[in-house]
Amino acid sequence: MKRFLITLAFVLALIFTLAGCSRIRYPSYYTLNLPPAPDPPAQEIRTSIEVREFQSPAYLRQGPIVYRSTPEQIGFYEYHRWAADPRKTVTSAVIDHLRASGQFSTVSTYGGRTDVEYLFSGQLEKLEELDYEGGVKVEVAMSAQITRVSTGTTVWSNTVSEVGNVSQRNIPGVVAQMNQTMDLAINKLLATASAQLASNK
Repeated sequence: MKRFLITLAFVLALIFTLAGCSRIRYPSYYTLNLPPAPDPPAQEIRTSIEVREFQSPAYLRQGPIVYRSTPEQIGFYEYHRWAADPRKTVTSAVIDHLRASGQFSTVSTYGGRTDVEYLFSGQLEKLEELDYEGGVKVEVAMSAQITRVSTGTTVWSNTVSEVGNVSQRNIPGVVAQMNQTMDLAINKLLATASAQLASNK
């Protein structure tokens, strides 16, 4: 009996020691922090557009920040996650840029209205860290199109892919570069939209 009690005391002491050594790790959360679009120019325009929420592959909607150690292998940072769905952030940024373009009298999120002239649909295809071919980089890729609601015809479309080098090799540095690369990609994506819409009037 005495030997059993000694063994039990040793086991309990070992359990408490191990429990004291282990630390609970909580995830860190990040968000895309894109710069605001400029104020729109003063113009008398009567063209309206609705913007659908951007779509994306399922793995970009799971929360963790994504990295690739090879072109074929996708990994997830278990303790580094997006605080907000990147698709919503990108959609809001596109709405702001379309308003700032001065091309439309009203720009709103998609609600299924039929009295708007145009419908904007987009796809966030990549938002990830790249850890191969030397150095650490981030890649942002997206595509979009604008459809005339009355006819269902596509009047504009564009696809962009941007890669940025990460100078500060930690997660905050990766997220900061994702912000810069995302802003550049959005500006390039929308750069031709105004001229194309003007030529289709």
